[in-house]
Amino acid sequence: MSDLGRVLVLAGGLSHERDVSLRSGRRVADALRSVGVEVEQRDVDANLVERLRDDPPDAVFPVLHGVTGEDGALRQVLDLYGVPYVGADAAACRTAFDKPVASTMVGAAGLQTPSSVVLGHETFRELGAAALMEAVIHQIGLPLVVKPARGGSALGASIVRSAEELPSAMVNCYAYGRVALIEQYIDGTEIAVTVVDTGDGPRALPAVEIRPDSGFYDYEARYTAGATQFVVPAQLGDGVAAACASAAVTAHEALGLRDLSRSDLVVDASGVPWFLEVNVAPGMTETSLVPLAAEAAGVELGVLCRDLLAAAAARC
Repeated sequence: MSDLGRVLVLAGGLSHERDVSLRSGRRVADALRSVGVEVEQRDVDANLVERLRDDPPDAVFPVLHGVTGEDGALRQVLDLYGVPYVGADAAACRTAFDKPVASTMVGAAGLQTPSSVVLGHETFRELGAAALMEAVIHQIGLPLVVKPARGGSALGASIVRSAEELPSAMVNCYAYGRVALIEQYIDGTEIAVTVVDTGDGPRALPAVEIRPDSGFYDYEARYTAGATQFVVPAQLGDGVAAACASAAVTAHEALGLRDLSRSDLVVDASGVPWFLEVNVAPGMTETSLVPLAAEAAGVELGVLCRDLLAAAAARC
């Protein structure tokens, strides 16, 4: 058996990504058990605080996605009770989860980021939606991408290729969040780069190239088996692959992350990686990208998760 003691995998929650989180939690828990770790998987509910207070686990692996899992609130609670956990602390999560803020910080660190406009729902509605949409298209151009400023799994996200498509894209976006991020569409190869740090500094795992059958890596393409082709390692030249790995590590460090993150990038025709967003609690399902990257690196998922927990426990 592992010397980690009792590990708690937290999954579920009440965000739009609850079902995905539960699948991720089961995958992580099973992987940990396969390498001899004593694991309990549980949901986040009204009894969690009492459990943390009266019978704290030795370490926690949070795999909650979306607002309740990635905005830092849960990790703040874990900090209150002195329970070590895998992943970024609460302050870093808040920064990374806000896509416009994260993009600004990563851009300041030297990475390419798309041009963008951020519009809250009230501003959009009260100051004249039609005129604002016209101004956005004039500034950014078409095509463009509309997505919630905070959230994951591409929920509420759309590619807009004509002015006529923008109103419905904005309505769809606001259904999932009060603030919309409207950004320049970068044409190129979509990849994801996982960064892990098990105690010897952050390193990038092999990039995963994403080829959705629909042409857009939306919620269905992410979580429907067979809807997307993944190429691992991504079909990139050595220099471009190194630039993508460096970009992901730079984003990880610029945002103050730790242990585990996944950066979503697009490589343009000239081989330049553009930063789109970062995930502090990336998916761990059967169609998720972190397990694919770990496998390509020759690392068992259970071993990786165990080592991340050990690194987290060593901080206490």
